[in-house]
Amino acid sequence: MENWSVLAGWLALHLSIGLAGTWLARRYALRRNLMDQPGERRSHAQATPRGGGVSIVVSMLLAMVLLAAYAPGFAISLTLAGSGLALVAGIGWIDDHRPLPASLRLVVHAVAAALLALSVLDAGGGVPGAVGAFIAAMVLVNVWNFMDGIDSLAASQALLVALGCVLFTAPGALAWFAMALAAATAGFLPFNLPRARIFLGDVGSGALGFGMAVLVVGAWLPVGQAQNPWLLLLPLTAFLIDASLTLGRRMLRRERWWEPHVQHAYQVCSRRIGRHGPVAIAYGGWTLAMVTLMLTARSFNAPVTIGMIVASWLAGGAIWLRSQDHRPPPHR
Repeated sequence: MENWSVLAGWLALHLSIGLAGTWLARRYALRRNLMDQPGERRSHAQATPRGGGVSIVVSMLLAMVLLAAYAPGFAISLTLAGSGLALVAGIGWIDDHRPLPASLRLVVHAVAAALLALSVLDAGGGVPGAVGAFIAAMVLVNVWNFMDGIDSLAASQALLVALGCVLFTAPGALAWFAMALAAATAGFLPFNLPRARIFLGDVGSGALGFGMAVLVVGAWLPVGQAQNPWLLLLPLTAFLIDASLTLGRRMLRRERWWEPHVQHAYQVCSRRIGRHGPVAIAYGGWTLAMVTLMLTARSFNAPVTIGMIVASWLAGGAIWLRSQDHRPPPHR
């Protein structure tokens, strides 16, 4: 009963931070006129406050501080990872106030990714694990930023991945961090459901991507003790497929791929049907299916696991192709 009361208190704490923090962030954004304006490269039709994801950042950082206090063996690793998270969130917070060059943001993201790599080294992940952590952070921070373009999509996907991680990994620091992330995101979502009253902003989308990297990398470490940790890539496929295929096509077309656009599958679909909610639900349905597959396949051998991941990419790629307008890209 004591463990259940601790769990309930933990969830209530981070849910409250998500709710109250987002409400305060919205008031701040309105007062400072931090607004995302509609435009041809946007998927919303009215000016909307941004920066609400700062509440999730506060929750994740607090969770790392508390876990470091109660699990001192992970204190150095958590401090390094938390410093990387703070850097990603900090550069996003500044960018939400006044746009920064993409090159500067990329440099800061690289430093944050290096800190996560050092965290993995300290936790016993070795050089291969550190390299994987660096790549995961760089990829997922930017993927979550690219995919944060319609109401509730990026936050709901992060929530589902975090819940999947809780069920997939061993009880311990990683699972508690995942629960904090999920609870805070659940507190943010009521403000972000269509029509959104506030957006994550770069502070939130980048931080969620970094949080996803922490979960994926942690599953490989003793703190996660995940069986067949490659499977944790499955819940990420909805975002990874859409982001990578769209980015690859833009590169092949020699477009300015780092600039905002509306060519992702989720943007095409929301434009086609005129609403954001059904698209977010469809992506959520895919991710729930992938979480179920991940949990079912934990005891499968490596060849079968790799085959399942490849099959999910092929199926997702086919859906991505079918979703496209097949209209010529805008002239640049």
